[in-house]
Amino acid sequence: MMKRIKLRALLIGGVITLLFVSLVGRIYWVQVVKADFWAEKAREVWSKSETLIPVRGEITDRNGNVLAMDVSAYTVALNPQVIHTLKLEDVIVNKLNVVLGKSKSSLHQLLDEKQKNGEYYKQREVRKEGWKIDKSLADRIDKFSEDLKKQTGQKDVGIYLIDQKKRFYPKGDLAAHVLGYEDKDGKAIMGLEASLNKELSGVEGHIKYERDGNGVILDNGTVSFTPSVDGKNVKLTIDTDIQHYIEDALKETYDKYKPKSITAIAADPQTMEILGMANMPDFNPNTYWTAPQENFYDHSIKSLYEPGSTFKIVTLSGTVQEGMFNPNETYKSGKIKLPGGQIHDIERNGWGTITFLEGLKRSSNVAFVKLGYERLKADKLMDYILKFGFNQKTGIELPGEIKGGITFNPNYPTEVATAAFGQGKVQVTPIQQVAAVAAVANGGKLLVPHLVKEIEDPVTKKVQVVKPQVVRQVISEKTANQVDEYLEQVVSDQKIGTGRRAFIDGYRVAGKTGTAQKVINGKYSDDKYVISFIGFAPVGNPKIVLYLVMDEPNDRMASGGVVMAPLFKQIVSQSLRHMGVDPVTPIQTTGDEAENKEQTVEVPDVQNVSVKEATDKLKAKQLDYETVGKGQTVLKQIPKAGTPVSPQQRIYLLTEDRSKLPVPNMAGLSLRDALEMCSVLQIQCVATGEGFVTSQTLVNQKGVKQLKLTLSPPKEQIEQQSGADEAGDNATNGAGDNKSE
Repeated sequence: MMKRIKLRALLIGGVITLLFVSLVGRIYWVQVVKADFWAEKAREVWSKSETLIPVRGEITDRNGNVLAMDVSAYTVALNPQVIHTLKLEDVIVNKLNVVLGKSKSSLHQLLDEKQKNGEYYKQREVRKEGWKIDKSLADRIDKFSEDLKKQTGQKDVGIYLIDQKKRFYPKGDLAAHVLGYEDKDGKAIMGLEASLNKELSGVEGHIKYERDGNGVILDNGTVSFTPSVDGKNVKLTIDTDIQHYIEDALKETYDKYKPKSITAIAADPQTMEILGMANMPDFNPNTYWTAPQENFYDHSIKSLYEPGSTFKIVTLSGTVQEGMFNPNETYKSGKIKLPGGQIHDIERNGWGTITFLEGLKRSSNVAFVKLGYERLKADKLMDYILKFGFNQKTGIELPGEIKGGITFNPNYPTEVATAAFGQGKVQVTPIQQVAAVAAVANGGKLLVPHLVKEIEDPVTKKVQVVKPQVVRQVISEKTANQVDEYLEQVVSDQKIGTGRRAFIDGYRVAGKTGTAQKVINGKYSDDKYVISFIGFAPVGNPKIVLYLVMDEPNDRMASGGVVMAPLFKQIVSQSLRHMGVDPVTPIQTTGDEAENKEQTVEVPDVQNVSVKEATDKLKAKQLDYETVGKGQTVLKQIPKAGTPVSPQQRIYLLTEDRSKLPVPNMAGLSLRDALEMCSVLQIQCVATGEGFVTSQTLVNQKGVKQLKLTLSPPKEQIEQQSGADEAGDNATNGAGDNKSE
């Protein structure tokens, strides 16, 4: 028995000894042989590493007004484990639904989802509604959390606010396409935020330190620190006030005409600093996720348009430079035959034999076919087009700019001819138009347009100044001055100048209208247009060049001269006053102007009153009228109240239901009013010519009543002419004919 006990004790002792030797060996292996390895592993456990996020640089306008900046933001996070333990699911879901706008079902799903081990998550962020919220919302959630803590007596109720930063745009949607935006992931999207991301972002820093089990930094621990470098601050050339003038005017026009888009670019022609730049529709970068995708498109640098008659400035400049333009030389207006086609003026019968200067004022296509096709010829015309910067990017700091395309075949006469007045194989961007016309305004120098004025390093205070950059001298200063004077007459001639509605009392203004038919399914449309105006002021020492372009207004009578020229006048008038530019000509009413003002009368409001009261009001204004129908009350008036008309124009008073009304004599009505009358009478209307109705014929086409109207611009009513605002403006009335012949 004793022997067996001794043997057992010896065996147990041997095993214990073996285990002890193994333990000692293992300790030796860990603490001596692998000491460095395990010490490093321990440091990793003790160490804490943090990324130091730099402050993104501010973006300001030229006067220091902040347009983009970093602000504090907070992300809402929940602890489903704690919330379920305290049975607070419903009360928290209901509150966050109200404060953040996130659906109750989504919040319940967030709280109820479990990990693979079957346990609830310890932290889940409430995205996107609770992601990087403003302080005002964060304060409401923080107060709610504190109230729950008091009610439950718990220090942790499962609601947390994570401190973060986000990009904030103090001016809301102002200059949205210029600025772009930074999304909630911190990624710069479009605009200057994207193109200047490297300069604005700065460099991340890092800190790494050792701590004990309670998270306290060890006094003798190793600390590694790399400071962050804040982003650079960017000052733009944009003037916030001018930007406001532009956007306010665009919004009003956009709401009225409901176009696909409307774009405006204002610049200092001497430096090509962009003073204002906007598109409608737009978006608010603070709430970018609420805008439809089409609102983000920057038409100023990405959309291509057939410019129409505004492009005639290029042809005019080339012929003046080559000594081919004599303002007093005459030609036969109306139409011109070419191999393969025929091109018309908007006034298809022309204005007789007129001077080339009058052709410019009236925006005659025929004049520019003679200048561009016959005199400059294809090669020289293309040479000037390229010199003015077309078919190439301008170099503005925005991402995504396209170079456009002017691709007419020099062997096809109609393609060369239509290109001379801005249609056919001519596709340009708004920013190219501005750069080209600025060259005419500033003495012939093509400049690179730019939005950045200065870039400042906030640490070193070193400032990088962006200086004007000359691409080339396109035309001589003498030529530019001559062209300026010719374009000034397009605006100053208040009888036949297509740009007369852009005239600003006290300032010398030069400009050109444009109205171009759009190509739809390979053919020029009869009712879809791109309308525009480009001009600068004051002539001689220009401070601002402004281009306005609208794509597909809902009013087929809208044109560059009728809609965009007054818009130009509004914006430029405000801008010149803001810039402190004094009038250069006396502000006074001349005898001619007084006479012109006496030639129009504002139509009074006579709708919904008795016929007798209406006719008395019209007689008091010495206006002719015609009562249509046998009723006793005026149900509708044409033209509408407030319309300025010639004293000779007849006012129509409609007194019965449209089904009972006869067709009145419409002689003297503008096309717009005539079309309105046809709409009221529910009669199909076909018009030829432009200006005012001179005759009418009622016919029956396969059982359908059709009223044929003939229009012409009488000299005594030329001030009211709205259709003949530019010829190549409806350039493709001729160009389209050419393509079909």
